[in-house]
Amino acid sequence: MQAQQRRHRILELVRAEGQVLVAKLAVELAAAPETIRRDLRVLEEHGLVRRTHGGAYPVESAGFESSLAARTTRRVHDKRRIAGAAVALLQDAETVFIDEGFTPQLIAEALPRDRRLTVITASLITAAGLATAPMMTVLVLGGRVRGRTLATVDHWAGDMLAGFVIDLAFVGANGISRDHGLTTPDPAVAHVKSRAMRAARRRVFVGLHTKFGANSFCRFADIADLEAIVTDAHLGAAEAHRYSVLGPQVIRV
Repeated sequence: MQAQQRRHRILELVRAEGQVLVAKLAVELAAAPETIRRDLRVLEEHGLVRRTHGGAYPVESAGFESSLAARTTRRVHDKRRIAGAAVALLQDAETVFIDEGFTPQLIAEALPRDRRLTVITASLITAAGLATAPMMTVLVLGGRVRGRTLATVDHWAGDMLAGFVIDLAFVGANGISRDHGLTTPDPAVAHVKSRAMRAARRRVFVGLHTKFGANSFCRFADIADLEAIVTDAHLGAAEAHRYSVLGPQVIRV
């Protein structure tokens, strides 16, 4: 197998599986581990993957975004801890925006059921999960439904958000960096996220440490717009401090 073919296959595997190990790739592609590491380094230089100790995971871009189904299988315990820590920031909020994505879904599951809350969301799955809670009022944003995430997008959803004043927004992103802020591959998704940020008095980013330092196609918010960042403890203390200098509290769980 030529190097170009091998790297193309590696990229297919990392995107399909969400994360790959050097040892497993070496066996599957009948190549030396050193060759696989070199291939991953080249793919990282092209902005297609990010290397980890012993493997790599895909970088989401305008041309690639992982499916919701794939997200429900990765680092679920970390995501549940993040969701729990995010809900602890609820305070006296009565109206809450919950973004599309799996970690926001876990936030919805962790919301208290013994107090009245109005939840605004673009996620059909989140809306369905909360709709039967007696003390919840659920508002679903209208618009085109994305099959990849089962969430509504485009100007219809943005127009609805423009008419709200929301106490607290829990938002996710495909990438978060100090240089480019919060980013996502799809302009229609970025439009909804930016409107939610604009409508909310308080804004909290939730996401794994793997999101940090990554940049996607569409920028929808700055780090300084956030009250807090909630992530897992794998984000280093020094890097967390660099983000906190820009304004938000950084919570690692």
